Amino acid sequence: MTQPVLDPCRCPLCGMPNACAMACGDQVATGPCWCTRVQFSADLLAQVPEAARNRSCICQRCATPEPALKD
Repeated sequence: MTQPVLDPCRCPLCGMPNACAMACGDQVATGPCWCTRVQFSADLLAQVPEAARNRSCICQRCATPEPALKD
């Protein structure tokens, strides 16, 4: 059985583009990527498949917790 090809420009959780300037070779970026300025929770990082750990960034949508709904 072959492993799926890992795309470092896609979020390993949802498959959408992760906008990581470092992984995707963004030559236009003027500073560090957004992903270097946030902290990812241990729970979120544990959801990343083993093959993608330290190889593909989580996207901003998956990294940002949704606000709790008020009753």
